Amino acid sequence: MRPARQAWRAGPARRLPVRADERDAGQTLIEFVGVLPLILLLLVALWQCALVGYTFVLAGNAADEGARSGAAATGDADGACRTAALRELPSSFVGAPDCHDEGTGMYRATVTLRIPVLIPGVLNGFPVDGTAAHVKER
Repeated sequence: MRPARQAWRAGPARRLPVRADERDAGQTLIEFVGVLPLILLLLVALWQCALVGYTFVLAGNAADEGARSGAAATGDADGACRTAALRELPSSFVGAPDCHDEGTGMYRATVTLRIPVLIPGVLNGFPVDGTAAHVKER
């Protein structure tokens, strides 16, 4: 005798148990793709902040070196100041040092640089001034 067949019954399909990490795999990818532009925007903003800080440091250092050289120069103080200030600047930063003797025993140098912009048109590279003064050596 053959065993009796079980009748197929219609009804809701039974699902096999699924592990939690398999269910969330697609959701994690969607969330990452959604947050990725924000992460990239944050990195660009941080890099631009670093460029602003670096420009301030370069302008101040170039002005300090220029004022020091101008105060110690025996001949052409303005030429020595400009040469020393420009020597401290990388070629990508174009600056115009302004060197002068104040007549009060102080020699002053001012270096103006434009901040490089990572995304053109966002900040338009506003100028940064670095100023330093040293007592003239006699």
